Amino acid sequence: MGADGTHEAKTTYREAMREALREALCSDDRVFLMGEDVGRYGGCFGVSLGLLEEFGPERVRDTPLSESAFVGAGIGAALAGMRPIVEIMTVNFSLLALDQILNNAATLLHMSGGQLPVPLVIRMTTGAGRQLAAQHSHSLEGWYAHIPGIRVLAPATLEDARHMLAPALADPDPVLIFEHGSLYNVSGELLPTTAPVNLDHAAIRRPGTDISLITYGGSLPKALAAADDLAAEGISAEVIDLRTLRPLDAVAITASVARTHRAVVIDEAWRTGSLAAEVSARIAEESFYELDAPVERVCSAEVPMPYARRLEEAALPQTADIVAAAHRAVN
Repeated sequence: MGADGTHEAKTTYREAMREALREALCSDDRVFLMGEDVGRYGGCFGVSLGLLEEFGPERVRDTPLSESAFVGAGIGAALAGMRPIVEIMTVNFSLLALDQILNNAATLLHMSGGQLPVPLVIRMTTGAGRQLAAQHSHSLEGWYAHIPGIRVLAPATLEDARHMLAPALADPDPVLIFEHGSLYNVSGELLPTTAPVNLDHAAIRRPGTDISLITYGGSLPKALAAADDLAAEGISAEVIDLRTLRPLDAVAITASVARTHRAVVIDEAWRTGSLAAEVSARIAEESFYELDAPVERVCSAEVPMPYARRLEEAALPQTADIVAAAHRAVN
């Protein structure tokens, strides 16, 4: 029972995403889901399980193994007035559709003088930590956050997994949603709500006064665990979940640094040219005189992701790495 007397529902991140898809399909006949194995197989990660039986093959469409083709078909459907949700199995496969995303989806509204909106949602799994080796463990969200004309989302909580899809479908621009594979089995209490998620703002997941831990997606649980460890040592860490990677909520970032005067940026991508680099540069540009210590960054090792579990864990940002970076900044 919740504090307001309502019953809380136990669910997983995967189930929250599935319910968001079900709600979208129920509420608008223009919405359909397409991608590899989204129908009979129920999605590579089980997110769309049961939707084919509920909505039929016209609304839940299995596609050939050609990302360029079915992303292009999604762009065409959006131009024709539909509201397609395209699922790309994992982020590395999205590179096969990069021409469609960068040169078509992101540019058509601008190139047509506002006459051709592309209300397309593209979902894909991202991230490492599941022993899928170098080809299936990329974190390329920062690449896509570089592209004008699209919105890039990284839901990290049950609430965002459940409620980000509806405003994404209402956006006239293409929206890319990156779902970290390590989050699918995360379970918890999901309070019923009718309030839409504001896609323009980052979220303070934990308030603090001594240091800002700024992250997104699959690194959020590690940042929260680091904040717990730091709290046991008397260090109050504020945890900022960026949620929307393009456009970045620079106001939330600078406001947090103004409160804490120190920052650690956690990003599972490689350090060089990363989103962490962009966030750090913005802090330097806009909050330099608020800082009491250099900005710290915690990123993945600059190697293709290893398969062996211990090597993979060593290559990825871990809670202990975040704590150590916070100690350097505070001390």
